[in-house]
Amino acid sequence: MLIDKEKCIGCGICVPYCPTGAISMSDKKATIDQVLCVECGNCIRPRVVRCSPQAIYEPYEQIKGTPREVRRYFSDPATVHGVTGVPGRGTEEVKTNDVTGRVCRGEVGIAIEMGRPCIGTTFAEVEKLTKALAPYGIEYEEGNPLTHLLEDRAKGVFKEVYKSESVLSAIVEFTVKLEHMAEILETIKGTAKELDTAFSLDLICCFEEDGSVPALPELERLGMKPRANAKVNLGMGRPYKIVREA
Repeated sequence: MLIDKEKCIGCGICVPYCPTGAISMSDKKATIDQVLCVECGNCIRPRVVRCSPQAIYEPYEQIKGTPREVRRYFSDPATVHGVTGVPGRGTEEVKTNDVTGRVCRGEVGIAIEMGRPCIGTTFAEVEKLTKALAPYGIEYEEGNPLTHLLEDRAKGVFKEVYKSESVLSAIVEFTVKLEHMAEILETIKGTAKELDTAFSLDLICCFEEDGSVPALPELERLGMKPRANAKVNLGMGRPYKIVREA
């Protein structure tokens, strides 16, 4: 994002709308710190740009095809990733599992949402986690744009040109067998101490026939209590499959 100094009237309306604090006022004109800017587009939303038309603008052609372009895919939820065709920084995960059957009985889907608005993260930070998960042979979700930035998925290593790029948040997504959940969660918990950002942990699993949630007893043993505001599918769809074939 850039500011046309001739069109900026110095009203400061845009300043509080920037989630990373990249916009500030100097000599009665707004200015954008390009290091902090994550290309989220929040400052060019209609209700923000009330001062002067096109005072803030996005020179997309200047960043198209460069490493900086990925900032948009992980910061602006309205942007559709060119490879995955999925808008936003991740996938629908549990929201559509009742019809897609991505996570079946006997499995648990894990999503680690790193960064979050007002905090942000870099792929160098995300790499600390993906490298720690490497020994488990994780197969990352193909529909997630983050997966396509990995140079070596088996080692959890990102392409060097992306490591320093800042984004609002990035989601690490994968599915594993239920019996491996505990050791993977322990690894995530241990790695959290090394991360210079915040993250939320999502667990996705299916109810058993008797209505029980198989992951809960193990989570209790680990001292991890799920928040009550879980997303629960209504089961109104017809999933592709309930139990994944061996």
